[in-house]
Amino acid sequence: MTTLTERAAELLVAAHAFDPATPGFVGAALELPVAAAPSHRVPLRHGFLDGRSARVVVVSGPPSPGLPTAIERMTEDLAAMPTAGLAWPASAILRRPAAGPARLGADDEPAGAGSPACAGSGTGGVRVALEAGLDGGGPLGLSARWQLAHTLAPVLAAAFANSPLLGGEPSGWRSVRQARHRDRPVLPAGPDPRRAWASSVLDSPGRDGRTFRERARSAERPRRADAEPRLADAERPRLTDLAEHVESLRPPVAARGHLEIDVADRQPGSGWRVVVAVTSVLLDDPRAAAAAAKATAGLAAEPGLWERAARDALSDPVLAAAAREVFVEAYAALARHGVDRDLRDEVAEFTERYVMRGRCPADDVLGAHVIG
Repeated sequence: MTTLTERAAELLVAAHAFDPATPGFVGAALELPVAAAPSHRVPLRHGFLDGRSARVVVVSGPPSPGLPTAIERMTEDLAAMPTAGLAWPASAILRRPAAGPARLGADDEPAGAGSPACAGSGTGGVRVALEAGLDGGGPLGLSARWQLAHTLAPVLAAAFANSPLLGGEPSGWRSVRQARHRDRPVLPAGPDPRRAWASSVLDSPGRDGRTFRERARSAERPRRADAEPRLADAERPRLTDLAEHVESLRPPVAARGHLEIDVADRQPGSGWRVVVAVTSVLLDDPRAAAAAAKATAGLAAEPGLWERAARDALSDPVLAAAAREVFVEAYAALARHGVDRDLRDEVAEFTERYVMRGRCPADDVLGAHVIG
């Protein structure tokens, strides 16, 4: 089995970061709580369903030629879930507010994720997959899309925040899911997207708490001839270890050949459609992408922006101002492309109900908690 040095691992990750392609194809994946997740992959009409944990499944749609097709296919696959004996539970909110923000670890998830008490907690999200873009300049170039995805990510995370509960109680965060990224900078270090992604991968802790870079260096570190051999030093990481490490990472923006944007919490009802529509059009429409880049360019220098997005969401004035600009631009782009009226109305309703008022879906959950 192939073993890897630190340098070889970094080069491999960089080489496989992006498959340059013209923007246009759109994919989506929804994480949903269920009574019991299947132990095997379940094929649906277009995509498939996998168990992420005992009570959370991922419904993944195939890369589709354009937003309308991606939305239609995912809608049909979600409709097919009950025929497979799978459905997410009804919402229920518990009582008693917490005193302040809970400090969350990277793998925190409420117990009983499939129970009604998990409504508003960190049990699911909406991921959007888009083409990487082309090598070269312009708003649809790979480098520009990589940067825009990162400056836009905390804005979308704040707008779509909807996991304020932990164990059925207010956590102090609008998004428990995004609180794990509270110490993350807006932009990864380095101007080259491939190298920036590779460095991020190697410097991210794995399931054992060590980074892949630490594992590789430990294996390469010379030992005294009379020293007792240690398993960690004797075993160099293998190619399969690297593949598993990359797959286990869930940053807000990932390079998996394509761009993967994982910033939105699970939305009520068909709200996932708004997430996919707004995210895809702001990156794939050249005019919208240029406007979004201008609206979010200054966010890279904002201190603690991911913590603010997770804790304060759109009550943060900087995030709120950027969100207003990009959501208005997204609606205009959808209209230019002739996207169906129902979807445009959903985006307009979300923009009016939440974005223009400095609110997010988590505020509804917290309001219901107080009333209840």
